[in-house]
Amino acid sequence: MAEVKEKLFIYIKKKYHASPEYPWTRYPGYTAFRQSDNKKLFALVTAVPENRLGLKGENVVDVLNIKVSDPFLADFLIQQEGFFHGRPIGRSNWIAVMLDGTVSFEEICHWLDESYTATASKETKHRLRPPKEWIVPANPKYYDVQTAFNESDEINWKQGKGIKIGDTIFLYVAAPVSAILYKCRVIKTDIPFPFDNGKVHASNVMKIKLLKRYAPNQFTFDVLGKEYGIFAVRGPRGIPESLSEALK
Repeated sequence: MAEVKEKLFIYIKKKYHASPEYPWTRYPGYTAFRQSDNKKLFALVTAVPENRLGLKGENVVDVLNIKVSDPFLADFLIQQEGFFHGRPIGRSNWIAVMLDGTVSFEEICHWLDESYTATASKETKHRLRPPKEWIVPANPKYYDVQTAFNESDEINWKQGKGIKIGDTIFLYVAAPVSAILYKCRVIKTDIPFPFDNGKVHASNVMKIKLLKRYAPNQFTFDVLGKEYGIFAVRGPRGIPESLSEALK
């Protein structure tokens, strides 16, 4: 049991750079871990008698208290062996996981990661989310993106809200082209670039790298509408899975 707890502490330190805290003098064996920015608790290791968990016996066992995304998920988990109602705040979406080997270390880490995400700030959740795919409009009246990519495979582009490094950008070039022409990867964001010509406004830009070109007749405006339900590209937007597969 001690071995699982020690491995868990090492995992938290390595992945989240969080140091253990001992906030309650009455319970010196309780170890808390908090988010670095909003200071919310994302993990609490406690030592409790088995009968406090509804088990037979009075042996003291270590448990990890963590928060999951919603109460329905918590209700499902506590039906599984080694999972119980959590102790910290008495809320229904906190669960307790035994650290005695009943639950595999890999599964413990999975739910710990879930707790970290559930308690994270908006900024941290944005940083942690998986890479996303976007369609981004390009108006040739304001910027000749075709010439730009003929000269270099890396260009700066107006940064859309929610876009981060590692995301994939599909540039839809407006009329007279009216089609997706480029697949790019975002390699840098938040580059200061105050710009305002009365039609285009920007405060930051991102650097994108060209990955692939498409023929002008492949993903036209008509094809996007008829086959993928996309009838307008006025700003950065996500794409359906069917289009994502086709663009690969």
